[in-house]
Amino acid sequence: MQDFDACSREYREYVETYLNKWYSRFENEPQKPLFEAMQYSLLAGGKRLRPIFAFEFCRLCGAPWQNAVPFAAAIEMIHTYSLIHDDLPCMDNDDFRRGRPTNHKVFGEAMAVLAGDALLTDAFCVASTANLRGSAMADAIGILAECAGSLGMVGGQVLDIMSEERTLSEQEVLDIQSRKTGALINAACVLGVMAAGGSEEQIAAAGRFAGLLGLAFQIRDDMLDVIGTQEEMGKSVGTDANKNTFVRLYGLEKCEELVNRYTNEAIASLSAFKDTQYIIALARSLTERRT
Repeated sequence: MQDFDACSREYREYVETYLNKWYSRFENEPQKPLFEAMQYSLLAGGKRLRPIFAFEFCRLCGAPWQNAVPFAAAIEMIHTYSLIHDDLPCMDNDDFRRGRPTNHKVFGEAMAVLAGDALLTDAFCVASTANLRGSAMADAIGILAECAGSLGMVGGQVLDIMSEERTLSEQEVLDIQSRKTGALINAACVLGVMAAGGSEEQIAAAGRFAGLLGLAFQIRDDMLDVIGTQEEMGKSVGTDANKNTFVRLYGLEKCEELVNRYTNEAIASLSAFKDTQYIIALARSLTERRT
């Protein structure tokens, strides 16, 4: 495995180039303002965490990691649509994302809604170009839809909204975050394995890793909303003070313990794979991060 930073950069640049090429074909379409709004958020940078997971799990299964790019790009499109919609006045009403004005602040609410709608729908068009055949492609599209939809990310967002007027139990907070954050991480890891033609054992292991690391990642995110700064985070902080977060449930000290526990359990689930130095380093970097 090459240098960690170099490998991460290669993964990020590859998916960004792919996404840019995908949408550059449409620059002469009459609905150009829609594409401008979509690309404003889609190509705004960020960690590209989900594509990286898809690429790395594909590589861990012995295939060229580039095989996973349709799934990696599709998941990033779905993630971006969710951020655009999360920032809307009817949701979190945020002014900044990744260090610059949110989509609706630049393009207006109607165009932001439509940009999110288009990214979600286009994601399945992109995913359908993966080199899978027959039932394998149907299974992959089904996983992507389930993780993104009412049983996955959107379902988690709904549970989050429903919880705003009351204090939740530990299980209820876990139910929200395993869907709202964890579902797309699960899709990325599992679809990376599927893009490589991996075994059922490897698919199951990737799913376990994703579930555990997704929890550690979300707990760290909740902590950073308390201890981070807007300059570090590139977005408003303190916005979750009245929400049912892990910090509100456990406090910062217990959250730190849980982050370490879930991260270690996620790493332990990687026994179905070889050459795991990069994925372990990635897991550590995400759950120890300050931004």
